[in-house]
Amino acid sequence: MAKLFLGIGTQFPLGLNDTGQLARAEYEASVREAILVILGTAKGERVMRPDFGCGIHDLVFAPVSATTFGRVVRDVRESLLRLEPRIDVTRVDAKAGDTNNVLLIDIDYEVRATNTAFNLVYPFYLQQGAGV
Repeated sequence: MAKLFLGIGTQFPLGLNDTGQLARAEYEASVREAILVILGTAKGERVMRPDFGCGIHDLVFAPVSATTFGRVVRDVRESLLRLEPRIDVTRVDAKAGDTNNVLLIDIDYEVRATNTAFNLVYPFYLQQGAGV
């Protein structure tokens, strides 16, 4: 019964299942996809919900530094706490990836309805226009 609270929705990005219908994301997968949508949406991007999304997109051209890492951690934690009531965020960390233009955002969270712990690593690209 607790899993029903997590919901069933359309898979994101949209896709088809084996029968040709829209694929669905169920329960914990639905929560994970909601987190990805929050992180992938810049604040102000949705016209009818200007407060939806994460402030990390304001940092696209920020230098790879401890200050940037701290702002990313803060923005991710605040966005998830505000927009995803089905989880408890237990840890957020940001570190440089293999290249200088990518941050790896490491998120540990627990699904409240099932007390199941998960980890998500979200790559965030800085200086997307560099090298062109």
